[in-house]
Amino acid sequence: MTVSESLREAYGEELLKIGKSDPNILVFDADLSTSTKTALFGKAFPKRFFNMGISEQSMVTAAAGAALTGRQVFVSTFAVFLTRTYEQLRQSVCYNNVNVKFVVTHAGITVGEDGATHQIIEDIGIMSGLPNMSVIVPVDSVETRSVIRYLHEETTTPYYVRLTREKFPVLNQPDYEYVPRRSTVMREGSDLSIIACGSMVSMALKAAEILKVRGIDARVINMSSIKPMDTDAVIRAARETGRIVTAEEHSIYNGLGSRVAEIVTEHYPVPVSRIGMRDTFGKSGSSWELFDYFHMGPSDIAKSSEEIFREESRFENIS
Repeated sequence: MTVSESLREAYGEELLKIGKSDPNILVFDADLSTSTKTALFGKAFPKRFFNMGISEQSMVTAAAGAALTGRQVFVSTFAVFLTRTYEQLRQSVCYNNVNVKFVVTHAGITVGEDGATHQIIEDIGIMSGLPNMSVIVPVDSVETRSVIRYLHEETTTPYYVRLTREKFPVLNQPDYEYVPRRSTVMREGSDLSIIACGSMVSMALKAAEILKVRGIDARVINMSSIKPMDTDAVIRAARETGRIVTAEEHSIYNGLGSRVAEIVTEHYPVPVSRIGMRDTFGKSGSSWELFDYFHMGPSDIAKSSEEIFREESRFENIS
């Protein structure tokens, strides 16, 4: 039985670990530390923790200033609230290319009953468009811990790490190590590739099992690094399987699907179908009901995959 764990709890625990080993770490939060789990760091290191209240613009500017003094700064809040600081992100953080890591929680439709106002589905696009900003969407608690260690040990530039509210299946082995700009093949397949990120990877794996029964062999790829993206893996998937389906808990515009389509168009054109939010806001409801409501569940991924497979097969028969 697959175990599900909280990505934000994994973040809080790993942040506490690096805080014990590195006195140079500062943490900023916007009055949500019990939810983002930065409260663990704050309790242990109150002099290095700053609760900035409901003042996200000031928080981002202060974090940039702290980073300019040589500190490494982790900033957390709900994903939807960080996007209101676009000007500060652009001018203070990214323009100066400073060492600030934005690890946000409660992203996507899995915020659930909080509804459309809190279900940010545009943030990957917003953050990917900022020069110098890298974007990572971990698939599980294991990858989350590894990403935080990597950011602490290996990077000095801005990063945006997108976490969920819900617990999700642990798909990686305990010894997994995040490698920048490298995707992971979670399941081999030759008929088509499903490229997914975050919560949608587990959905894609379930879809692949449905497709197997229907005689379709699907490759599943965890594309946790959205920017920079593993371009070679996308091209290889296009070349070897001839069809690609993308799946993301985000708008299909300016997210994973858009970036994959850009790569495919420029390097190895094949049919691409995108699963995600389609130019609409979210809706209040349980997370799992919302996946079905917005046609983003395993059966929907399988249906889209089968359609693109059958359609391409029809064209192959004509040629």
